[in-house]
This record gives sequence, structure tokens and C-alpha cells, in this order.
Amino acid sequence: MRIFFLDKFIIKVGLPVGFFSFSRGIFGEVVVVVEVVLVEVVVVLVVVVVVVVVVVVVVVVVVVVVVVLVVVVEVVEVEVVEVIVVVVAVAVAAAAEAAAVVVVVVVGGVVVVVVVVVVVVVVVVVVVVVVVVVVVVVVVVAGVVVVVEVVVVVVVVVVVVVVVVVVAVVAVVVAVVVVEVVVVVAVVVVVVVVVVVVVVVVVVVVVVVVVVVVVVVEEVVIEVVEVVLAVVVVVLVAVS
Repeated sequence: MRIFFLDKFIIKVGLPVGFFSFSRGIFGEVVVVVEVVLVEVVVVLVVVVVVVVVVVVVVVVVVVVVVVLVVVVEVVEVEVVEVIVVVVAVAVAAAAEAAAVVVVVVVGGVVVVVVVVVVVVVVVVVVVVVVVVVVVVVVVVAGVVVVVEVVVVVVVVVVVVVVVVVVAVVAVVVAVVVVEVVVVVAVVVVVVVVVVVVVVVVVVVVVVVVVVVVVVVEEVVIEVVEVVLAVVVVVLVAVS
């Protein structure tokens, strides 16, 4: 299989695999043809190990934060079921992304793996940060009033992130397998990262607003789930 990259992109990335040759693209631009020679099975194993480690780190971080809140800070209002929901949601998201990575490795070749691994790591890190911030802010500051809604929001965000990543991965696979041409894979990375960052910022802002309303005004006037779902729909429509 031949994978085409723009000349500047391949030089910037400096991929140490395969043999390089130059030719003219559809629009007359100079492109680099990369003949992949690395064994794909080895890459699959490496990627699986990396993703498993990331999943373990995610679960450990969430569990440690919750345990500290319950034991040290003595916030005993945290429901075990809610904690399990958050942990499972994050783990499922990471597992889904791992499966997508394996599909790309097996079907699309080695070159695409580097980009997809970067996307997965960024997404998982962002999800971990969101979960930790939300749990700490809501439990310590606002109490149990909005915990249920925030857990639902976190689950919704995780699902949306997984969907976005899977769509991006499928697009890359289609480009590699069907069209046999990948032009600037960095665009996929940028789109995924931008969507994730936008969703995260929106969720954090909504949570802060709700916390302020609950603590200061002592009444909830904003439905978090409806707001987040509406924003997510708008973002996804805009991206698509």
C-alpha cells in the first residue's frame, strides 16, 4: 500500500520508516511516496500496551481522587455508584479508542499509527482532567446537589469524545484503504483536538456557573444536561 503525504509534512514529521520517493500529485504538487516496511504486528502490540497503561492510569487517578475526597476530606456524600459510573465511562472511552487504534494499525498501515496514538493520548488526558476537576469542584464546593447531573454530563462528554475519535479514525482508514491517499493527516488531529477542547471548556464553564448558582443563589436555575447536549449538538453540526 502506498501512502501519500505532502512534501513539507513528511519532512516536518520525519518518519523513520520505509523508502521515500518523489512524484507529482493530482494538482501538480510534489508528494512523497512512503513504502511501509515495518512489521505491523509489533506496532499493534506496542499500541495496545500503551493504551492499556493509559486506561490503568485513568482508573487509578479517578479512584485515588475519590478515595482522598471520601477518607481525608471526609466528604462521605459521594455515592459509590456515581464513582463507578464515571470510572467505567472513562475506561470504556479509552477501550473504544484502543480498538479504533488497532483497526487503523491493521488496516491502514504503520504511518497513520503515530497520528492516531497522539490523538488518543490527548483525548484520554483531557477526559481525566475533566473528571478530576468536576469531581473536586462539585464535591468540595457545591456538595451533592449537582453531583448526579455532573456525572451525566461527564458520561455524555466521554461518549461524544469517543464518537468524534471513531469518526476521525474511520475517515483516516477510508482515506488510506479506499482512496489510498492521505493528504495532511494533521488536519484530522487538529479537528479532534479542537472539538475536544471546545467541549471541555463548555462543560467546565457550565459546571462553574451551576456551582455559583447553587452556592450563592441557593437554587438551581440551569439544567446542565440540556445545556451540554444543546452545545454538543451545535458543535457536532458545525464540525460536520
